[in-house]
Amino acid sequence: MHLAYPAVLAALLFCVGLYGVLARRNAVLVLMAVELMLNAVNLNLVAFDVWLRDTLHAGQALTLFTIAIAAAEIGIGLAVVLLVFRNRGSADVDRLRDLREGGPPRGGPGGGSRRTGRDGDSPAPATDNDAESGPGREVRGPAAGRRPA
Repeated sequence: MHLAYPAVLAALLFCVGLYGVLARRNAVLVLMAVELMLNAVNLNLVAFDVWLRDTLHAGQALTLFTIAIAAAEIGIGLAVVLLVFRNRGSADVDRLRDLREGGPPRGGPGGGSRRTGRDGDSPAPATDNDAESGPGREVRGPAAGRRPA
């Protein structure tokens, strides 16, 4: 068999995966596109291993390592996507620009999250209007299932 057939197929698979990573908004579909790209690399490794007639079969050994890395990546990636979906109610990649819960940072323009009192050194006491106040607060929306921090 010619080397061109699996090489062209791998290039097409990689291009479809690249398009999926760049154009998709759903995080699960982005992970599937990354898997397509890794499978294209695996196909190239095995094809060149067969074409070079390597006695150590280094291409096939590297393919096994790549499959193990891909399995770990998809496991961790799906765990992160499920956690984000549970907390935010959406797995849309465009809405996940940063990891904060939403809204402006609490420290003002400086970005600090530590609240200070009038003297500037000691933390200010919590009030009833704070988001973290009291165990009996009512939570609505996607964060309803989480325990308060």
